[in-house]
Amino acid sequence: MRRPPRLFALAAIFLLTIWQSLLIAIPAEAHSGSSAPPPPGIQIPSLTHGQMAVMARYRGEIIDLAQRQTVTDPTFRRLYNHGNLQFTYCLWGLMPGSLGDEESPFNECSHAYLATAKALLTYMATMPAATRQAKALISDIDADMVRGGASWILCQYSGEAFSTGAVVEPRWRDMFFHLPSLAVVLAMTAALMTAAWSIFGARRVRAV
Repeated sequence: MRRPPRLFALAAIFLLTIWQSLLIAIPAEAHSGSSAPPPPGIQIPSLTHGQMAVMARYRGEIIDLAQRQTVTDPTFRRLYNHGNLQFTYCLWGLMPGSLGDEESPFNECSHAYLATAKALLTYMATMPAATRQAKALISDIDADMVRGGASWILCQYSGEAFSTGAVVEPRWRDMFFHLPSLAVVLAMTAALMTAAWSIFGARRVRAV
């Protein structure tokens, strides 16, 4: 009996992964939203929609400063690890419209990882080894926010509090109704299938 082509097997695995993510996310989303109290953990103040764009520009510098710290404590590590985990769940900020489009299924999780970055920077300002550089970054960020009127630009997630006790996932179901996100998913699927065909299809042709 002929085995199914590996191309279709890889595509099936990719689609199954997305489907499983949807099944996991559906019950979790029923308990999410700004109306629910934050779960136990380190409480993280929210960001306004306008502040997100400014924090996104400085997140790399914040993480770079955090990675240079050799003397840390549990609070620092929880904020740092939670921020990185939240950033990964939000697909590393690569999805289109995740910062500026309130309808993006990745907008809420973008609020979460950027709010965590701000909380991490605020905490580093209290750490002796990082306080000078952290306060300098805070000053630069504050100046940018004032110039752009960032505090006045709000959205539905601007008042939502976050916590290291829970990860905010993207609204996976909404990806199929948000055209920019859907286009990226389809492009990724097509690229995966093309790459699989170039690897395994070429081998099959040579074997014949």
